[in-house]
Amino acid sequence: MSVIHLIVGDLTATPVVEAIVQELLEGEVVVLKDILHVGPLKTEGMTFSEGRSAFWTQVAPEGQPAAEVDDLERLMAVSSRLSNDPDLKIWFWMAPAPADVMAYFWLLHFLKKHQGRFSVININGLPFLDANGKLFYPESIGHIPVKEIAKAKKLARVTTASEWETDGDEWSRLIEENAGLRIHQGGKKLAPQSIDHYDILLLTFISNQNQKATKVINQAMSKHKLPTGDLFLHWRLREMAASGQIELSKGDVKLKEQTTADEATDTPTE
Repeated sequence: MSVIHLIVGDLTATPVVEAIVQELLEGEVVVLKDILHVGPLKTEGMTFSEGRSAFWTQVAPEGQPAAEVDDLERLMAVSSRLSNDPDLKIWFWMAPAPADVMAYFWLLHFLKKHQGRFSVININGLPFLDANGKLFYPESIGHIPVKEIAKAKKLARVTTASEWETDGDEWSRLIEENAGLRIHQGGKKLAPQSIDHYDILLLTFISNQNQKATKVINQAMSKHKLPTGDLFLHWRLREMAASGQIELSKGDVKLKEQTTADEATDTPTE
């Protein structure tokens, strides 16, 4: 059996890639680079890839080259290979994370014609052994030790016709909704939120004294396990500074005099 393993994120894919190297797993890995729960899914006058590229270019710090998002083009290349090779199959590795759930709905939409050849390895709520042999419940495929990948591969299950029917329409709904962010609420449930959803949370880590923006972001990500990545949160700080909520200069951030931490007591739902 010939298998293409689809996984969101280079670091996430590391144990699967290593398992293939060690011959614990067969096939090849295609990494999906974009995290689809962050940013708009459609942009007027642009194709999907153009719109996603434009969003990440906007998020990137000034001076960085324009972002290029080409996941859809690479997925179409995978779809063509499936059409040309009847023995080829897809395994999608999915953890309980918003990027993975979004990718799942996206894949169902674009790989619909390959029903029966698309399997999911869903680790949600399932125990594995960590490097020390202790039981744990990984929140990412990247947290699974290489030796446990052989165990995980046994979870591969062909997506049923009813799943294609019920979950297959979700991508169209998400496109129409076109929220700024999509928050994971367990299982395959995602809730729409505005693009500034985490701003008020970031404010709770900012004081009247200068501190490094990276420290604020690291504290927020560590305490609340924010799934957006630091690049997005740095952009939100720049947007907050542009709107006059905070002061941001040379990597240091502080509250403006008229802004107090009391204004940010309502922590958003994650």
